[in-house]
Amino acid sequence: MNPDRLYTVILGPHVSEKSTLMGEDNNQYAFKVASDATKPEIKQAVESLFKVEVAELQVLNVKGKTKRSARGKLRSRPSWKKAYVRLETGHEIDFADIG
Repeated sequence: MNPDRLYTVILGPHVSEKSTLMGEDNNQYAFKVASDATKPEIKQAVESLFKVEVAELQVLNVKGKTKRSARGKLRSRPSWKKAYVRLETGHEIDFADIG
């Protein structure tokens, strides 16, 4: 894969209460990924960028929510893609050290 593509596949970590609990309990992390990214691309990007081994990968499309503004106008938030990455035992990602 093109090295420039590695940096465009993973857009950032998805931090939520659920993803934090998954990280503590199952050694699993959630990432926001490009909507045209495939499973092999995501796996290769995580392994090369964070120097870890991926055991399992699940990808899902998150549908954008429809919100109503104060004036009653309907707005739609964009849809996006999320990846749940489970790492091999002994590997972990520390987002505080990345810089």
